[in-house]
Amino acid sequence: MTQTVVCMKWGERYPADYANRLWSMIKRHTKRPTRLVCFADHAEGIDPAIEVHPLLDINLPTRLQWRPWRKIALWGETLPGVTGEALYLDLDIIITGGLDDFFDYEPGKFCVIRNWTTSNGGVGNTTAYRFRVGSATHLLERINREPEVVYKEFGNSQTYVTRAIGLPMAFWPDDWCVSFKHSLLPPWPLNFVATPKLPKGARIVAFTGKPDPDEAMEGRYPASSWWKKVYKHVRPTPWIAEHWR
Repeated sequence: MTQTVVCMKWGERYPADYANRLWSMIKRHTKRPTRLVCFADHAEGIDPAIEVHPLLDINLPTRLQWRPWRKIALWGETLPGVTGEALYLDLDIIITGGLDDFFDYEPGKFCVIRNWTTSNGGVGNTTAYRFRVGSATHLLERINREPEVVYKEFGNSQTYVTRAIGLPMAFWPDDWCVSFKHSLLPPWPLNFVATPKLPKGARIVAFTGKPDPDEAMEGRYPASSWWKKVYKHVRPTPWIAEHWR
């Protein structure tokens, strides 16, 4: 049976090359037949081997249309080109280990990363999750009906999914999915002298916020103000080039 991985691409932050690199990494880290389905606003430059569909409709306020809330569109009753279970992956990740186990882990459950920054550890991070198409249609239905109410109640999309999904849920093993910023980047001031290390056993490295993979690889950490530049720093990280290709 063919495994299905799903991703979404919108806006200008992540060019087609991000989707193509994701596909290349998927192929290297799966032993079973696997396909990649991408829902995108523009298909130009995306590898023809990736199955591309138009971006999914969702009723969001203008200020939220190009934020992670858009991923809630995947929870419709049907999904073009996808049936049964699928593994969703964000574009801004690096795959460093086998993916096949993500399709086998805790059968029948909604599986997601345990969020690194939530104090009680009970919220999922939707950088990587496995879901069954049509299993929680109420998530999209409620967003379409009352987006402002949902936003006010939950604050972010992954808290909404975790708290409202109403399905049996499991977190991936902690060593499978790590955050570059929260797990690997040395704390200040060591981040100015020590290079982030890739832990043994990690399979997915998530790049939440900044820096993006290309920036971290080159040792660039964009900061929005001068005072953030005092502590936001990353040394060039060579192992990124080895895996992110």
